Amino acid sequence: MTIQVGDRIPEVVLKRLRDGMESVDTRALFDGRNVVLFAIPGAFTPTCSEKHLPGFIEHFDEFHRRGIEVYCTAVNDPFVLRAWGRSQSAPDGLQLISDGNGDLTRALGLEMDASSSGMGMRSRRYALYAEDGVVKALFVEAPGEFKVSAADYVLAHLPQ
Repeated sequence: MTIQVGDRIPEVVLKRLRDGMESVDTRALFDGRNVVLFAIPGAFTPTCSEKHLPGFIEHFDEFHRRGIEVYCTAVNDPFVLRAWGRSQSAPDGLQLISDGNGDLTRALGLEMDASSSGMGMRSRRYALYAEDGVVKALFVEAPGEFKVSAADYVLAHLPQ
């Protein structure tokens, strides 16, 4: 079942790189914070690299001004995400969090089979806004589209 507005973010452990590899629980990431989480099918893929992440980089300061943290996740390993973030000049505060095994993606019900492209199980493209771990807005793309999860669209449709 796909996560819905009003649901809590499922509790799973993800990976990120800081001073080294670190495990981080979704409760620690979301509880007590306002967060926009956007997911991409894969780092270094065309739409993700040319539009999705660049939009959140461009609007990062506006999210920050509104007191919203910005996280990106993908079914990629944390080393790939770090390299991708560096190649895109992602600001330090924009966290790239690895869902390498797809645990969060499956728990959210937002997985897709990209086997025909040689990519295996991946995340659908989406963005969500959560306050204190509860989803307040959800923007899931139709297959092959990039509209509702774009940073400018999310900003324009956040609850006031």
